[in-house]
Amino acid sequence: MFKYLKNDLPASIVVFFVALPLCLGIAVASDAPPFAGLIAGIIGGIVVGFISGSEVGVSGPAAGLAAIVLAAIASLGYEAFLVAVVLAGVIQILFGILKLGIIGYYFPSSVIKGMLTGIGIIIILKQIPHFFGIDKDSEGNFVLFGGDNNIIADIIGIPQNLGLGSTIIAFIAMGILILWAQVLTKKHNIFNLVQGPLVAVVAGVIFYLLAKGSTLDVASSHLVKVPEPDSLDSFLGQFTLPDFSVIGSAEIWITAFTIALVASLETLLCVEATDKLDPQKRVTPTNRELLAQGSGNILSGLIGGIPITQVIVRSSANIQSGNKTKASAIIHGFFLLISVIIIPNVLNMIPLSVLAAILFIVGYKLAKPSTFKAMWNAGWKQFLPFIVTVLIIVFKDLLWGIGIGLAIGIMVTLWHSYKNSHFLHIEGEDVDDGKIKMTLAEEVTFFNKAAILKELDRLPENSYLELDVRKTRFLDSDIIEILEDFAFKARERNIDIKLYSERGIVENPESFIEFFKLRKLND
Repeated sequence: MFKYLKNDLPASIVVFFVALPLCLGIAVASDAPPFAGLIAGIIGGIVVGFISGSEVGVSGPAAGLAAIVLAAIASLGYEAFLVAVVLAGVIQILFGILKLGIIGYYFPSSVIKGMLTGIGIIIILKQIPHFFGIDKDSEGNFVLFGGDNNIIADIIGIPQNLGLGSTIIAFIAMGILILWAQVLTKKHNIFNLVQGPLVAVVAGVIFYLLAKGSTLDVASSHLVKVPEPDSLDSFLGQFTLPDFSVIGSAEIWITAFTIALVASLETLLCVEATDKLDPQKRVTPTNRELLAQGSGNILSGLIGGIPITQVIVRSSANIQSGNKTKASAIIHGFFLLISVIIIPNVLNMIPLSVLAAILFIVGYKLAKPSTFKAMWNAGWKQFLPFIVTVLIIVFKDLLWGIGIGLAIGIMVTLWHSYKNSHFLHIEGEDVDDGKIKMTLAEEVTFFNKAAILKELDRLPENSYLELDVRKTRFLDSDIIEILEDFAFKARERNIDIKLYSERGIVENPESFIEFFKLRKLND
């Protein structure tokens, strides 16, 4: 696991600096103690990281659960709410034992890409006020419109409320990040080891110390806020134990099941998304992931933490920083633990505007203009669920966006199914010549994704696959992506592939991938 420490250590530092304000902010947005968010981040990194089979995913408190947690704490009280968190973890473990992790495969890639893009836009919008030093709200709270305290009102008020010091160091940090990524990393390996975000944070601390008391001073309200215990007793006093005397309450069980269901769905969607972002195209075992998340939530609830899920912001930052294994997620958890014990006063010198600059880059990579162009070029069947998911996530919330995007994706598929039935047919295995023959149906959609993945993963190493798509009229983009990924992995497993298509026979793996890219454009 620590074989690629030279890659994973720098990535863990980036994830740590991304996770720190999010752990605190989501806790505040949930009306929980800030320390509860740090507990969830530490357990999500160390405990879930060790148990999980994901090499790129990072777990911790999630903004998507903030509204549920806020309502539950208000209704139950915090000690009783912790009981629900523990029970939610138990339910998630049952989900894993019952092998319900396959649910995530039934979400079309257009919806998953819409989720990633919508989250990227939210990150950018939410960080604009922090970037200019005018917003005091937590990171977990996102409201575009409504009342006086919302993102649009903050953005409109930038000229009148501009924090000069915060803005200057934010632009300096942004310059460092761009220079590091576009120029310096190509010049020398040292710039790959020492990551740009770390340099930006150090520059932010130095700027804060030098500007203190001047006209460029960064106000304390625009700095990271980590609890600073003055003794062991005050540190231990931040932990809260659940009140198990309420375990018989129906409301506790309803809350627990709600948290378990939503947290599991968010995790599975994040797993699907991060597997697509993984440069090595590794596949996370979803049932094991549910077991890991359940174990993390049990422990988090037992010592006073809020619920945990795998989270896309930290996971994408991890991937974009060049991680190789899950060691980066585990190490980031230890960094969180060490920081809250040893250097909380140093962390409290980091300007939020510097972290906003880092998150700007993360958000942009999730919501690139090229993504919109690619989805538009893929046709209305892909673009409609994608753009609806994006808009509803931004203007409503994450779960509404995913739900409605999925509903539209299903309606589009049902419309196709009305015209042409679809199925997957395996022609035969272990035939006399030792070859495995797979024939795809006339129409294959994302409903067939789990079955195709299962059959392809079952293929033994050093085997020979004959894939026949001569009768296939419609091949969903999700299935094409699966076949492209399989062509990549087949080379590592020494699986030879012969593709029979209406255009002839394709045997070269590179030609195989190029064929499906062309097929995707034609569809």
